[in-house]
Formats: sequence, C-alpha cells, structure tokens
Amino acid sequence: MKSRHTRSLTRRHFLGSTMAALAAPYIIPGSALGLDGTPAPSNRLNVACIGMGGQMGSDMNQVIKGLQQNVIALCDVDPHGRDKAKKEHGATLAAAKTYSDYRKLLEAEKSVEAVIIATPDHWHAPICRAAMLAGKHVYCEKPLAHDIAQTRAIRELSRQCKVVTQTGNQGSASGNLRRNIEVIQAGVLGQIREIHAWHPAHGWPSGVERPAGSDALPPGFDWDFWLGQAPQRPYKASIYHPAQWRGWYDFGNGSIGDFCCHAFNLPVRALKLEYPTKIEFTGQGLGKESFAKSCTIRYHFPQRGQLDPVTIFFYTGGDLPPAEITRDMVATLGKVDRTGCIMIGEKGSISPGLWNQEGFFKLNGEPKYHDVLHHEATKSVPKTLPRAESHMAEWITACKGGPKTFSNFDIGGHLTEIGLAGTVALRVGHELNWDGQNMQAIGAPEAAKFIKPEYRKEWENV
Repeated sequence: MKSRHTRSLTRRHFLGSTMAALAAPYIIPGSALGLDGTPAPSNRLNVACIGMGGQMGSDMNQVIKGLQQNVIALCDVDPHGRDKAKKEHGATLAAAKTYSDYRKLLEAEKSVEAVIIATPDHWHAPICRAAMLAGKHVYCEKPLAHDIAQTRAIRELSRQCKVVTQTGNQGSASGNLRRNIEVIQAGVLGQIREIHAWHPAHGWPSGVERPAGSDALPPGFDWDFWLGQAPQRPYKASIYHPAQWRGWYDFGNGSIGDFCCHAFNLPVRALKLEYPTKIEFTGQGLGKESFAKSCTIRYHFPQRGQLDPVTIFFYTGGDLPPAEITRDMVATLGKVDRTGCIMIGEKGSISPGLWNQEGFFKLNGEPKYHDVLHHEATKSVPKTLPRAESHMAEWITACKGGPKTFSNFDIGGHLTEIGLAGTVALRVGHELNWDGQNMQAIGAPEAAKFIKPEYRKEWENV
C-alpha cells in the first residue's frame, strides 16, 4: 500500500495537471478584472457583505485581496463578526459602513452594486429577494434557500430581475467539473444509472432535541432578528450560534442542505436530471428537531428520452457506499476518501469528488483510476464549455457585463430543491412519491408543512 504522503502527491498531481491543461484557451482572462495590475477605481465593483460568519471570510478574501474590488458595507446582527472583519482587513475596510439590519443597508447605500450573502440558510431567501428587487447583483452561499417553496420563489424572481446571480457551490468553476460534463455527455461511459456521494458527520448537533433553559445574550447580539422567520426559542450559547445552526431544521437542513449543491452538481448537469419521482431513506437519530445522526437517502430519477433512470445515493454521518463501489478508489488512493462521489456507467466510472474539483476516470477492466484529461478514451472529446478563473471571479466579471455565470439561481435553485426534497422525506418519516414540478408529496399531505413552512407573522414580509 502506498504511504499517505505518496497518495497525497498522487491526488495533487491529478488535480494540478488537469486544472492547468484545461484552463488555457477557455479561461476568463484576469485582465477582464484588472488582475494584471490594480484595477482603476472606475472598474471596481462596490460590494456589500451580509452575514459575517465563517464562509464570508473566504468570500471577502477573494473579493478584496484576490480580485481587488471595493467592499463598502458590512452587515450582521452580531457585531462580533463585523468587528472581526474590520480588524482583519484593516485600512481596506476602514471606510466601510457597518449595519445590523440589511434593509437599512440597502436603503442607505445607494452606491452598492452587488451583494454577497453568507447568513444562516433561513435568511437566504428574504435577503436575496430584497437585494434583487433593489437591483443588486447577488452571490448567495448554498443552499439557495431554507425550504422548497422559498427556493422556487427565488428562482422565479431571478428570472424576472435584470441582475447577475451566482450560487456559492464553488466547484461549478472547476475545469474538472466542466470536462467531466463533456466526457459524460459524449457517451464515453455509456448509460450512467448510479451515483454514490458521501460525507461524514459534522460537528453540529444531529439526532438530538433542543436543550432546556436559556443563556445570557452576547453584548449587542439581536437574537430575535437572528431568528427572523424561524420559530421563537430561547438563546443557548454555542448551541445555535455561531456555526451550529445548520444541524437544526429551523435554520438549516443538515448535511444534505450543506452539500446537495455540490454533490448533485455534476450528475444533474451531465445527465439532465429534472426532479426525482421517489425518495427513500434509512438512518439513525430520525424524527428529531435536528438532522439525522446518520442516514442514506436514495433519490430515484425517471428516464429522460434516451437516458436511462438514475438513482443518487447520498450517505452521511458514517454511512458509506458498499465496498464494491469504492474498490477502485481504494486501489488508486489506498483508502476510501473522507468525502467523495462516484458515478457508475455501463462502460466505466468517473469520480469528481464531493466538491467537483477532481477528474478521476476509468473504463471497466482497468484496475485503477486515471486523470480524465489524459486518458486515451477522453482525448478526442471536444471542449464545448467555457472555463473560469474562479467562481467568484466569474460572478464579478458577469456583474461588469462579461459572460454569464455558470451557477445562477435557476440551476442553484434546482439543485437546492432536489436536495431539500430529501429532508422533507426525513422529517415526514417515510418514503415519498415526489412531484417536484408542483412541489408536492403525492398522497402525503403531512409533508406540506415542511415544503412551505409557516413563518412568524411579524417576519413574513421582511
């Protein structure tokens, strides 16, 4: 068996060689963003950042340090996040205005052209809606919204508003994802009927009910505003905020909400998947206020023209694919990766990784995976999709009138709707026959309250 160090180098070689070779003639040039020098002030986008938690740190670094755009306003109901960002970026953010209410930001900061949203999931839809109606370009972290009805509403609104949108599933910009799409759609693997994607347990609460009691609020933290449309509950330190909210159904949708826009990205695009017609699951720690302790969700998609039916298996919390599915991964890397995705075709398989950064490819009968770019079976497949420098750069370029984004709210919303249909099944507690187009669980009226929840009246129209 290879050493851990050798396996790491093998993966790095696969990723590096594929990305470099795929980028060249299709990449959005850095000069379009002013990356060949400091952009002139007139060519810098004025950006507002809403939700100053963990993911926003990465987003801001890209916008400020990598792409050299202007961040002129920060917003969070917890002043700690705003203060931390100001301290980290120093003089760059010295003049940036700070807000606790995004509505006041949008009203006051007329020069804002674009908004980045990285709040907890239950705030995505209200802020996306307000920003688009205000004529701002919007980048929203995944999933696009907290429930299916909200997601559909944001998708439809994005089609009407003349703004640029991008969903924060960063692997959409990967050259490997786009090459994998080209290879799959060229028929190199034949019919693909099974996809297996997995992610281990996270640190947030899973398979438990909320704790009793309440704790004192941190200074300046507006807990009622943080809750927003979600049901009222007492504040408990380190249980919901910061960073623990995703495990609770009132605010997030656990692993499936976190990763559906990553895990389903390549299958949905490459295989032209619409909506699943049946959703099944097994698991532990079900029926709680928090996401399952562990589960396997099976999404069954019907035939599409000449394309055969497809089943997507999503495993989390320790559940993994059967050993025969991951055997070739173990032969190549010496182990089953902590996260992963394998698409199985009648002629071979492809492994893009959970975030779609990878391009592992093999035909039946080959003992190990190879680089998708350099395999003899893929070399003749033409390049048909544009390449991007990065996910954020693609959005910034589009905001300035460049090529359209690859993960706008229509595709990001579609991925979100598919993923969240799985959480509806988990919360109902039995398999669903699903009518995705009409957002209905056939013969299961008890699912309606999870498809379109009732919100706190005072926050309905924020």
